[in-house]
Amino acid sequence: MIAPVNGWRAVIAALLWITARNAVAADDPAGAARELARKTAGFAGRGEPVSTSWRNLSSLAPSVLSQARTVFEAALHDAGGRTGDGAQVAAQLTLSENAAQYLLVEEIRKADERQVWISAWKRSATPAASPQRMTLEKKLVTEQDEPILDVRILPAAKLVLTPSRLTMYRNDARTAAELSIPKSLPRDPRGLLHVNGTAVQAYLPGALCTGSTEPGLSVECRPSDEPWVLESGSRALLLAHFERGRNYFDGRVTTQTGVRKAAAPFYTAASFEDQGKTFWLLALVDGRTRLYDASFEAVDQVNGWGSDIAGVEARCGAAVLATRPGGDEEPDALQAFAIVNRASQAIAAPVDLPGPVTALWNAGGGSALAVTRNLVTGKYEAYLVTIACGD
Repeated sequence: MIAPVNGWRAVIAALLWITARNAVAADDPAGAARELARKTAGFAGRGEPVSTSWRNLSSLAPSVLSQARTVFEAALHDAGGRTGDGAQVAAQLTLSENAAQYLLVEEIRKADERQVWISAWKRSATPAASPQRMTLEKKLVTEQDEPILDVRILPAAKLVLTPSRLTMYRNDARTAAELSIPKSLPRDPRGLLHVNGTAVQAYLPGALCTGSTEPGLSVECRPSDEPWVLESGSRALLLAHFERGRNYFDGRVTTQTGVRKAAAPFYTAASFEDQGKTFWLLALVDGRTRLYDASFEAVDQVNGWGSDIAGVEARCGAAVLATRPGGDEEPDALQAFAIVNRASQAIAAPVDLPGPVTALWNAGGGSALAVTRNLVTGKYEAYLVTIACGD
């Protein structure tokens, strides 16, 4: 619901008297922010900058106000508007509350024209439970001189994907299948393995290689622009198109429900559930980590993470593993986070790695596969990083 009100005293009255019965507006702060952003763009005029100021008069955490501001600015841009200091259009947005609802109130001015809007959502009856603490354990599964793109641990074998070959290690035997890639790979290639029984798929930039592990390892490659299947935890899947000739996804995605969206280009993705709703996190090429709802609308931003993230699940709960920001010549670390009320909470101590992470994929079974380039030896090392639950 958005209520137009003339005058700030009327706004205060509205805050006092608006009730849960007629406040069916937004589902959450992000929905309220998007609704007000669309109103703002229409009021200001297409392309006109809007100067904004924000304040929190509610009991909600500062992160909620930060989330609303991020969503507001993104939605304003999508509606043809933009923010800018010293603009002719000025808006003040206030986060407030009453006994039944939270409210996002906007007072906006353009010359002598003035409007006030209110968007409201219901207060949650029960607070979110605190996530359980976990421990991360790492195990070295292979190391070599050639770059490692992905590794899959099978019941009786191990598959290692590199830019030139797929290698299977079984007992003391080693079998390699050369990859005849139709076109040259980018300088920093990426690759992803999927194994279903004896069937194998290897996604590479501009190519898809398929084959089998039985009776012996065999693989054939062909040119392909098919989307990669990104897994997060044991249930969430996302189809994402890889940018030809680069090392990131171009932003075109398809969800499990068939929703097709165009997000910003990203390196990695992870999903999680918060209060019964599914969300996706994308580690964007520009260094930000953006939060998207089930319809793939941007609703928030997570700060302080690197460009590699992976969703994992264990018996004690789900987590997002994330690298820390840093350069290509610095040792990296992985840390587990829970997302509660759309804010990240560290739930495990970091696990240090001997170099920068070059690949991070969900590996199933509450584990992720992390590849790092050891800064001392120069070798590529693949680690299985597993969540250990506290009893």
